[in-house]
Amino acid sequence: MTAPECAFDRFGDDPPLSPIVLSVPHAGRDYPLALRAALRVPLAAATVLEDRYIDAVALAAHRDEALFVQRRARAWIDLNRSEQERDPAIDEGAAWTAMPHASAKLRGGLGLVPRRVAGAGELWRRRLDANDVNARIRNDHRPYHAALACALAAARARFGTAVLLDIHSMPSLGPDQPRLVIGDRFGRSAGTRFIAAVEAAARRHSVKTALNTPYAGGHILDTHARPANGVHAIQIEFDRSLYLDPAGDRPGDTLPAVARMLRDMIDALADEAATPLSIAAE
Repeated sequence: MTAPECAFDRFGDDPPLSPIVLSVPHAGRDYPLALRAALRVPLAAATVLEDRYIDAVALAAHRDEALFVQRRARAWIDLNRSEQERDPAIDEGAAWTAMPHASAKLRGGLGLVPRRVAGAGELWRRRLDANDVNARIRNDHRPYHAALACALAAARARFGTAVLLDIHSMPSLGPDQPRLVIGDRFGRSAGTRFIAAVEAAARRHSVKTALNTPYAGGHILDTHARPANGVHAIQIEFDRSLYLDPAGDRPGDTLPAVARMLRDMIDALADEAATPLSIAAE
């Protein structure tokens, strides 16, 4: 049997040359034929789930860090949801009674395989076969998380500290609202000195930030963050109007400036990771 094609791209050396590991899980634009055939809405409706072209920002900012970019669309499977967040409303392999806790995202239709999208409603013509969802978990979800875990472990072994920066984008929160949201699972996924480093970098670029509201991070942070063991994880959400064109569809003229801000954040995190805790506490 032929092994399935890897659904993500990895950039950077192995083992990593930096303590910072970058993840872009929601920018995929690969919509398999099986997905397109199952949609009950136009394909453009499913693309609303994308973190539209945030991978272009990450790639422009990237130097020698390990960088993981998911190619498969979020509508196919969401890497920032647990394997247990299968939606019984559409998934033949899921049942409400078998779930220890149904998250708000799952109840709202944004589970492991999204069921609905804002402005378009229900996505699928029919319920999903359990074996099909199992295959997506096996071929797309688990390999991405396994690769992240290996890179973080290697960075931690080499540098003593590793920091996962999970890169997303968001719709605008409105006039005079933050344009960058930093998530650390309400203080559980990263040391405060790393959050301060990201906030300071954003201030240098005159970008207003918020912490954990309305996005605190999800499954990726919960899975990989181990601050007590030297592995920290932070989610960042960029307002898409910062880097997309006025139509919100393609990379805009301001993308290089946002990439420079992200590069500043990466460098600040790397500097902080290289600072001994005893000095950082002073």
